[in-house]
Amino acid sequence: MATTLVRPRPTSRRTPQAHKAFPALRHLGPNWYASVMGTAIVATAGAALPHQLPGQRVACQIVWALSAIVLAILLTARAGHWLHHRDQARAHLLDPSVAPFYGCLSMALLAVGGGTLLVGKDLIGTTAAVAADTVLFTAGTVIGLVLAVAVPYLMVVRHTVEPRQATPVWLLPLVAPMVSAALGPLLIPHLPAGQPRETLLLACYAMFGISLLATLLMLPLVFGRLVVGGPLPLALTPTLFLVLGPLGQSTTAVNQLADMAPQSIGAPYAGALGAFAVVYGVPVMGFALLWLALAVAMLVRAARNGMGFAMTWWALTFPVGTCVTGAAGLARHTGLTAFAWLATVLFLALVTAWLLAAAHTLRGLFTGGLLPR
Repeated sequence: MATTLVRPRPTSRRTPQAHKAFPALRHLGPNWYASVMGTAIVATAGAALPHQLPGQRVACQIVWALSAIVLAILLTARAGHWLHHRDQARAHLLDPSVAPFYGCLSMALLAVGGGTLLVGKDLIGTTAAVAADTVLFTAGTVIGLVLAVAVPYLMVVRHTVEPRQATPVWLLPLVAPMVSAALGPLLIPHLPAGQPRETLLLACYAMFGISLLATLLMLPLVFGRLVVGGPLPLALTPTLFLVLGPLGQSTTAVNQLADMAPQSIGAPYAGALGAFAVVYGVPVMGFALLWLALAVAMLVRAARNGMGFAMTWWALTFPVGTCVTGAAGLARHTGLTAFAWLATVLFLALVTAWLLAAAHTLRGLFTGGLLPR
């Protein structure tokens, strides 16, 4: 009688020990990429200011280098998160309060890439800067376009959401294509004249339209929730500043694209696009200032009610930075000193917010309050 060998059933490769590997990484969500965005925008906004102080360019270079280092660290850490804590990573995608933060990955890549070409080239050379930005812009744009579809799809078919759960965080995956539209023009002068330049220019305008129209669909849900449901929870109050992202970034985009239009597309479109930058940018910047006043009032209220530090504080950085670059672009195209001063005042607010968010983040890392070990 033949002996039958019974092989044990293969067990899952994910053993309980897997959860014990790098336990701090388990709590590292995609929202941490906001720290990269907030740091990189300080460098690019500082370089875009109409008024430059002695040493300002060097300071921007240092901040850009810091953003690149933090991006590299976070990309490595997030890869470890997916490798060792895949169950948690999947849970994040199925959580409607966390999934939208995946849009921050795209914007972090794009922000560092744009900073590389604006200020990083002083340190690594123009050729290397163009190569680095090409890689980061391409990766960031592809990821951003995928997430602009994937996250809303998950919200519709997999997430269970109610109107009272609407927050400005829902805008994050929709803003990413707008960041591509604003930073893509930096690569246009490095492309061959003719069709390559015109293709990238019009592709950026297409991404401008994707993000703008998607934001116009989502923003009424956010504002309606505020009016009907009342203030956001204290920890989420800083996310009100995220609404400034599509406003400031779209103003930046139309001004950057108008700068590149004469060398990318013929008349009469180049002139029309230059006029569109002002006709669109001024009203949108006005609405951005209105929303900024509302967000500041809500932030002061939350602070008085005991709002503590959370990673949502980084929402006070990148969106404000986009308003700095938007105001600087309007100053460039209108010649108005008022816009130059507006950009300067907003930049000072940006630096203050960045210092506060960075200091509290570092303290939370050292004390274990942000990533429990």
